[in-house]
Amino acid sequence: MRARTALAAILIGALAAGSALAADFDADATINIGSLYEPQNLDNTAGAGQGINEAFNNNVYEGLFRLADSGEVEPVLAKDFKVSDDGLTYTFTLQPSVKFHSGEPLTSKDVKFSIERVTSAESKSSRKNSLKPIAGIETPDDATVVIKLSSRSISLPYNLSYVWIINDTATNLTATEDGTGPYELADWRRGSSLALTRFDGYWGQKPSNGDVVFQYFTEATALNNALLTGSVDIITSVQSPDSLAQFKDNADFTVAEGKSTTKLLLAYNDRVAPFDNVKVRKALARAVDDAKLLKAVWGDYGTLIGSMVPPTDPWFIDLTKTDGYDVESAKALLKEAGYQDGFSFTIDTPNYDPHPIAAQFLQGELAKIGVKVNINVITANEWYSKVYKAHDFQATLQEHVNHRDIVFYGNPDFYWGYNNPKVVDLIKQAEASTTTDDQTTKLKEANTIIAEDAASNWLYLYPQIVVSAKSVTGYPLNGLNAQFFAGGIKKAD
Repeated sequence: MRARTALAAILIGALAAGSALAADFDADATINIGSLYEPQNLDNTAGAGQGINEAFNNNVYEGLFRLADSGEVEPVLAKDFKVSDDGLTYTFTLQPSVKFHSGEPLTSKDVKFSIERVTSAESKSSRKNSLKPIAGIETPDDATVVIKLSSRSISLPYNLSYVWIINDTATNLTATEDGTGPYELADWRRGSSLALTRFDGYWGQKPSNGDVVFQYFTEATALNNALLTGSVDIITSVQSPDSLAQFKDNADFTVAEGKSTTKLLLAYNDRVAPFDNVKVRKALARAVDDAKLLKAVWGDYGTLIGSMVPPTDPWFIDLTKTDGYDVESAKALLKEAGYQDGFSFTIDTPNYDPHPIAAQFLQGELAKIGVKVNINVITANEWYSKVYKAHDFQATLQEHVNHRDIVFYGNPDFYWGYNNPKVVDLIKQAEASTTTDDQTTKLKEANTIIAEDAASNWLYLYPQIVVSAKSVTGYPLNGLNAQFFAGGIKKAD
């Protein structure tokens, strides 16, 4: 509690400092951002990882809508829109005079092309399933897009915030770009940095800086040292509480805590034994002391969660007591499931922190109930191919950064294979709701069932801590979908 109080005081000081600096900043400054999440490629429909969202979302590419740092859905390239009485037709009017970085004008055909890229069979977008209600897209003129739905989709504007609008003549999008955002790609040095430069033909508000360079690091210590030595101006998300001591009491830096949507979870392949047995999954959940793990990794930071839904989602319920830590109960459930002598399984874990550490912790916890855990450390690329695409795994550790991602449990084809027909139906009904209150009620019910089924083991919600040089202000605080809007960042002269 004292640590959070201290952080609140620091944050208030940072806001006051931001006001003082607002009128005296270098409009052409280069902002150097330190990150551990380099994109695997530059196309968010091609398995690029969370790094591409951090660097490109609303910086290089824009959508018809965006998820703001506040969590609200805001129009961007959609000037306005209308919905038919039956909820099956959305008509969007585009912002005028928008140009791509290549100089080509934005038209309705580009929007149609971009949406169809995400919904195509080749797309690797995790949100593809959410856009399934789209039955057709019409472009009656250059400024108008008409989307026809096969069923109501109350989340359509929200889901469209995941669709980046791309020039329909663009090619080689894994290594180049042609977006409408305030920055264009200047250079990408794989394994090192990704540089963006201000796009002078931008249709909207001019950025508060000239260039943005994302510098990539493979481990947190080097990242922290880069900030201490002035090589970077800001760290998008601190990875451990041990890092904070060197910044928290240093007048040269600002430490700010926002709201995170990043969940660390042990996901099972619910298609295969023994994880197709609800009692086994519940037993494993009860055998793990989540509070002890959170304390070991994050000290006084972070939040325990009992489901995939963080407190910032409208359908949040506190489910931390569902399958709470109880070793004897876990043993009893395993016996009921026919595994009184335990069993062994393998956790495929990404090779970057905190995943290997968490895997070792789980190995020790589950040994107490006779379950042997083998740990297989793999790269992010291997995880994508082996786990996400091929479903060739028993269990895996992964951090899920997405906002409002309970919907993944309504998709039996998702990598973890959870398939409860009642949940599938509730999530489908929620999407067809005519009011947000009805949607919220149905998703709360689905959330409760998913937790009772122990569909996965949700270990904790990451804290979202941003550290910057004192001279830098105007950056986003919340880690929603791992995005990091750079346009408002200011650097004092």
